[in-house]
Amino acid sequence: MSALSLGIVLGLGAPAFADTLQKPALDQLAAAWKSSGKAPADFNAFLIQAEKTHPELKSAVAAYRKKSMLAGDDLTNTARLLGLYNRLQNQQAVIASIGTMVAIPTVRNVQVPPHESPQIIEFGKLVEKMAKDFGLAFRNVDNRIFEVSLKGKGSEEFGILTHADVVPAVLSEWVLDDGTKLDPFTMTRVGDFLYGRGTIDDKGSIAAVLYAMKAVKDSGLPIDRSIRLMIETTEETGGDAMVYYRSKTQLPAYNIVLDSKYPAVVAEKGSGALKVFFPAENTDAASTAITAMSGAASANAISQTATATLKGGDLAAAAAKLEAAKAAFLQKYEPQGGKFAIDIARKSDNGDSIDIKVTGTSAHGSRPEEGVNPLPRLALFLQESGAPLAANHYLKAVKYIDALYGTGYLGEKMGLGYKDDFMGPLTFSPNLIRMGNDGKLEMTTNVRMPRGRTPDELKSQVTAKVNAWAAANQVKLDVNYDQGNWMARDPKGAWLSTLLDIYGSTTGLEAKPVPTAGSTTAKLMPNAINFGPAMPGKKYTAHNAKEYKEVPDLDADMQMFTEMLVRIGNLQQMQ
Repeated sequence: MSALSLGIVLGLGAPAFADTLQKPALDQLAAAWKSSGKAPADFNAFLIQAEKTHPELKSAVAAYRKKSMLAGDDLTNTARLLGLYNRLQNQQAVIASIGTMVAIPTVRNVQVPPHESPQIIEFGKLVEKMAKDFGLAFRNVDNRIFEVSLKGKGSEEFGILTHADVVPAVLSEWVLDDGTKLDPFTMTRVGDFLYGRGTIDDKGSIAAVLYAMKAVKDSGLPIDRSIRLMIETTEETGGDAMVYYRSKTQLPAYNIVLDSKYPAVVAEKGSGALKVFFPAENTDAASTAITAMSGAASANAISQTATATLKGGDLAAAAAKLEAAKAAFLQKYEPQGGKFAIDIARKSDNGDSIDIKVTGTSAHGSRPEEGVNPLPRLALFLQESGAPLAANHYLKAVKYIDALYGTGYLGEKMGLGYKDDFMGPLTFSPNLIRMGNDGKLEMTTNVRMPRGRTPDELKSQVTAKVNAWAAANQVKLDVNYDQGNWMARDPKGAWLSTLLDIYGSTTGLEAKPVPTAGSTTAKLMPNAINFGPAMPGKKYTAHNAKEYKEVPDLDADMQMFTEMLVRIGNLQQMQ
């Protein structure tokens, strides 16, 4: 690792131009482009302008014009300039491509295998067209993985992994603070925010890296190592497409995943789904009962709203109890867990009923600390309001949430909490509640497990707690708990230091390896590091209501992905 790269890794910062271009110099070149009012005709013309501003680039520009293999600072500077050129030249085209991708609702339909989904097939055709337009090779692996390749001069290759599928969206939650209603599957730009399902997870990455590959191809810059982009189609629902692909195709020995955060992710928690099923029970119409509840549309998302419907019995008395309890409940729980709202409405359009809605703050299921989960708050409100409710399956689920989770998410009520110094704490997020076709009420909790226990150990401990509660309360239930394992890697060597150097030099921020609570298909890949797209210090809006990608962050992706392809493609050795 060079002294410059080491300084960035340690957070010591870097000068504006110390052998290689740094953020201040890149910003200066970008400002000059915008102020000129006229874009350079091509990359070569852009290099001429850059050399005039920074004569130190003379060696790199001369080497590029010879079309010879570049190395050292010449390679870094040329790759960095190509990244900046791509960002400035193709930003609007990338944004338009993201819009086209968002308009294809690649949400998994449980009735149709993903590889037979019309939306997945349509997305594959879009990628195929882009690849062919860009002069890149395309391969469709049975509608499981869409491959786009750029051939290098040597025999080695490295992989880039993204995914095309997205989580569901609750339309009623896609409303801006000013009342503007959004369509999750129509990208809407508001200032520097690109709203739409998949803009940050993961269609923004797909568009950005495809244009990065185009920029490298068009530049004629020689690369030694071939690049294989793999676009997965089932990442949000278990990654079975990647499992299929692995059985058909040899994976690259080294892989970079564009599905998490910067600077470079080397450890991931294990994602788990703790499902508890309550058999449906009929109630007497003379009793007030919970007849419906809803939370998130998927288990790995924290919803913005959660709702419950009450019917039967003395609804006026129940409504009075709920209204009387509301203020005290908000006062009790808001100080410790964030602001939320409770709305209670009496309705008669579909039979006399009470509708209760709790509004919190949506978040990714792996980051409960970034949200205010409305579902447990709804359960606690129903439990603590004093409203007399029939002891059916919904009320038992409410009591289960109250007893084992409350408003916490660190396993406090179960007594199972622990944390890893690098990877962070174990988290439980009760997110999804729905009636199944089998007549059972499903309550699913998203679990994120760090290093410190094995999946079997945690499953045994959690299942014992659930079963003990059920036995003590004479509740009949079934437990189905699938717990994935955590991943911690130590990818020392040139490819990690290169990624950190790219990030630190482009952003001017501290660049060091980090963990993530998210769980990606990187676990299924050899030697995989996640590189973006979420920026540190910002809320990660994947799986959120009103998911968005910020344009300045997209610019950074385009710039860094392009440099990454050139520099990783020309490393003498990865380790």
